[in-house]
Amino acid sequence: MIGALNAALADERLYVSASLYQEGETIYLLSPAEPGFWPNFTASAEFNDGARQPLDRWSERVIGPVAKAFDGRALYPFGEPRTPFVPLILGSGQAFSSPIFFMVHEKMGLLASYRGAIAIPGEHELLPIVTSPCEGCDEPCLAACPISAFSAEGYDVKSCYAYLDGEGSEGCTSGGCLSRRACPASQGYGRLPEQSAWHMRQRLK
Repeated sequence: MIGALNAALADERLYVSASLYQEGETIYLLSPAEPGFWPNFTASAEFNDGARQPLDRWSERVIGPVAKAFDGRALYPFGEPRTPFVPLILGSGQAFSSPIFFMVHEKMGLLASYRGAIAIPGEHELLPIVTSPCEGCDEPCLAACPISAFSAEGYDVKSCYAYLDGEGSEGCTSGGCLSRRACPASQGYGRLPEQSAWHMRQRLK
């Protein structure tokens, strides 16, 4: 099943990044397959038509038909109805809470993202459970933050956003969060800096 899904999604540079059983279904979470995702998306009609939420609209167009082809249903972490993805991600055994409280994936590191999921009735093949990449790590993600927004108390979102909105934040806004990028697992993922910069610009709009 996983191989067939990956084959069906390959042209759009998505892959099955996590899986789990839930309420009689097998849920396959889908993430950008790097390298190659960003050039594929930026060539799409959704990216170039000037309308809002291009990545969400692209995700619906791409994932929906694949879900139907496998007699499943598409789930998304955006829109209405919105599916709570955090319990699915952490319940998959493929991603974990990190020292900076963001989810870390065994392959994507702290650059993990999920464009949607496909829920197929019945119990099908699952990805193997893996070990958190944070185990034995020196936690460079904590040291990389220029304003120390992460502490034992949690993630100081207000301070982080205030920094990003001010001058001198180009290190994060031009290529993505420095803490996310410092993760050793992130560095082997192949996500382009311009993709992370685009996401940062969407936050600032």
